[in-house]
Amino acid sequence: MRSIIKLFKVLNSNQHPGQVALSLTLGMLLGLTPLFFPHTLLTIFLIMLLRVNLSALLVAWALFTGFAYAFDPLFHQFGLWLLNHPELVSLWTEWYNNAFWRFMAFNNTIVIGSIVVAYVMALPFWLLSWLLIRIYRKRFVVWVNKFKIVQMLKMTDKAGLLSKVAG
Repeated sequence: MRSIIKLFKVLNSNQHPGQVALSLTLGMLLGLTPLFFPHTLLTIFLIMLLRVNLSALLVAWALFTGFAYAFDPLFHQFGLWLLNHPELVSLWTEWYNNAFWRFMAFNNTIVIGSIVVAYVMALPFWLLSWLLIRIYRKRFVVWVNKFKIVQMLKMTDKAGLLSKVAG
């Protein structure tokens, strides 16, 4: 629940929509692809190198991890299709004979299927997230702030701050 509250704070903050969208996209990449494989190091390197919002990243990671379990059979089928595609078999054979590509575990159907799908979806997802964040900030922030629950959450934050200052 705290992560979702932090996400709404990020959406309402002055942080650039592109940075928030990048955080969501990197969370999507972590969530859709299997975690304990070498390609995850690339995503973690990007997280450390770029300025990302960890709250948005963690919420997206949790959300897309749930989607990944649901879509694993599709990732498997797509990976199987890629690995058995007649025009690519010689490429896969050549790569498998190279120690680096064998280490990357591309011959696992779920790994290759989910990596290809996630990285192909990354740019469109970033653009869609960026657009939706801009629309949200332009049209819906005032409307969302009128909800009683949002006002109560804002008051609890202020009360917590006052108790820290007074205490």
